[in-house]
Amino acid sequence: MKLDHFTPTRVVFGAGRLREVGQLTREHGSRALIVCGRRAARQHGMLHVVRSSLGEAGLAVTVFDEVSPDPRADEVDQAVAVAHREGCDVLVGLGGGSAIDAAKAAAVGFVHGPAGALLGTTVAATDDLLPVVAVPTTAGSGAEVTKGAIITDTDRGLKTGIRGEALFPAAALIDPDLLRSVPHQVLVETGFDAFAHAVESYLARRSNPLSDLLAERCLELISGSLPRLVRGERDAELRETMALAALFGGLNVATASTCLPHRLQQAMGAIPKAAVSHGRGLALVYPAWLRHAYPHASRRMDNIAELLGRGGEGPDAIVEMLDRIGLRARLTTAGVSEDDLPILVGSVTGNTDNDPIPGVTGDLIGRIYEESL
Repeated sequence: MKLDHFTPTRVVFGAGRLREVGQLTREHGSRALIVCGRRAARQHGMLHVVRSSLGEAGLAVTVFDEVSPDPRADEVDQAVAVAHREGCDVLVGLGGGSAIDAAKAAAVGFVHGPAGALLGTTVAATDDLLPVVAVPTTAGSGAEVTKGAIITDTDRGLKTGIRGEALFPAAALIDPDLLRSVPHQVLVETGFDAFAHAVESYLARRSNPLSDLLAERCLELISGSLPRLVRGERDAELRETMALAALFGGLNVATASTCLPHRLQQAMGAIPKAAVSHGRGLALVYPAWLRHAYPHASRRMDNIAELLGRGGEGPDAIVEMLDRIGLRARLTTAGVSEDDLPILVGSVTGNTDNDPIPGVTGDLIGRIYEESL
């Protein structure tokens, strides 16, 4: 057994703690750039609270609110330009995984230049990047505690990551109360992302006793909570449970990483008409991937079924979860056709050696996409 664990991010967790972001950020700089999306953070008052808290802590504050749901390399470059212009020395990523990834990528771009050229690279752990304080407003991506940023280069039709231990945020402030204002469908889709992190880190070749503990607890938390979200419940205990599950999932992404479905979903960035959320994109390819992975990880998948309180074969229990939360669908519902398959297959990037399926090939990837149509 081998176990490598490194998570340098300070985690501040608890309901009502958003107003602490100013003092937390003050430990890392004096001129902050808030990186967020175009609408949600402002509409729901979160941007105002964060900006006020930073100001009260004595920081100069600038806002870059141009991040797309799939953050683009040109947006990252724009954020970097603003940070240079304003002399910023700390970044605050406020939003879902997109905003946080954009902030982490901007921290790299501030030192290394245009984001497009950095895609697919690993940043040296010794690189002195701008510190990032991550404030997630959804429960799913776990980006607040991971060492990567997924960015889309629209010029090349490429969606992939910038990675490396230098990308870990300096701090993460997780306030479950922020989930009150998240749209219902976003909660469900990001919740499945957290679920997928638990499943894949449990089945991953790099799984270890620590990641197993986190995955098992994450699955237990989500199995009882995500269906309740679908029913419209959103009480304080449920918000806290989902935020905690997302944190556990993110820690596992940093420890054991993910499997083939994440590579398959990222490749959808090459098909502009297939503009679905990360969580929904994962759900589209999950059933076919599970069928191919089961012969190589049957014991662990069956353990997942037990953790979900279902028993039987693991793929059936996991697909049943998709049914229960209303995310089971085909790629065709996202506008993908058979003609798009060669583009998808050719756009899969990243290491597939962590998948339970040994020796993942282009032919296998093509079959999974085809079976998902």
